[in-house]
Amino acid sequence: MQLYNNLSAKERAELIRKAGKDRLTISFYKYAKIGNTEIFRNHMFLAWDQLDVLGRIYIATEGINAQLSIPAENFNAFKNHLDTISFLENVRLNIAIEHDNFAFLKLKVKVRHKIVADGLNDATFDVTNKGVHVGAEQFNELIEDPDTVLVDMRNHYESEIGHFKNAITPDVDTFRESLDLIEEDLKEHKEDKNLVMYCTGGIRCEKASAYYKHKGFKNVYQLEGGIINYARQVEAEGLENKFIGKNFVFDQRRSERISDDVIANCHQCGKPADTHTNCANEACHLLFIQCDECKEKMDNCCSSKCQETIKLPYEEQKALRKGQGNSNDIFKKGRADYLSFKKDLRNISDNFSMPNIASTKILK
Repeated sequence: MQLYNNLSAKERAELIRKAGKDRLTISFYKYAKIGNTEIFRNHMFLAWDQLDVLGRIYIATEGINAQLSIPAENFNAFKNHLDTISFLENVRLNIAIEHDNFAFLKLKVKVRHKIVADGLNDATFDVTNKGVHVGAEQFNELIEDPDTVLVDMRNHYESEIGHFKNAITPDVDTFRESLDLIEEDLKEHKEDKNLVMYCTGGIRCEKASAYYKHKGFKNVYQLEGGIINYARQVEAEGLENKFIGKNFVFDQRRSERISDDVIANCHQCGKPADTHTNCANEACHLLFIQCDECKEKMDNCCSSKCQETIKLPYEEQKALRKGQGNSNDIFKKGRADYLSFKKDLRNISDNFSMPNIASTKILK
């Protein structure tokens, strides 16, 4: 009985090419009590492997968080399988705006402590007492209200390439960092402002809204289905699109374009650019923004040192990596000191007094 992926990414990519079938990129989540996570995990793997599902799925006692792709012809069978599971019946599926047959190359179903690393002790508050879910039309109305504070619950490298107009975008590396930071900066407005939150697909806001209600915020709202669902609703209903730029996604596509605006800059030369890439040096693999000109000039590398490394024979590169583990730069996501333009921006930020995250919206 096969319970784990046994093909390499290269082998799987070749199978996808030969199959020649269009695939859908889908994400969904559900908070629910799962008793035996290992048994549930194995059940999901066996069922989805038969449907040629590929992706990254996390299962915990608190629920499931799934990002995956599936042949379009298997979608109905996939949906029917979800409906046989009581807490997943009619679960909202966020279907991507832009599809890529190679968005995922393996099926990984993993048991985790949490489906999102939030650092919270769920026993200390009622996680079911969530904020009000709003669709695109009501969301657009809310964020134009002068008594609304709009907060992006994503990380800096996500909001850098795209966000809603007038949103507060905390300069954080992780979701857990943003929770206390936002509460502290908005603590004087727990009763007189609408706290409206959004994220990629809604999962981070689901927990954050309950947390902030527990912390005393009276009017808490969250964008139903996140940016992914918002973009679909806006197009289907002919609404004004208030999102500018790209929506960062956690698969091989790395982003979906929501508007034509390019609001970010190449981390190396500073030219307008919003395409994330990973450094070609496997020992580095830093995620950063790189324009086409720098990509060609730098051989898809983040630094001259990495550029020199990738020109070495493969076995020599492998020997250099041996015993080193992953570089911490993998997790910096654009903050490495040798990215000249990004470093200059940080120096400017350090040398001038910057307002707190709330003031950009509340005090203007």
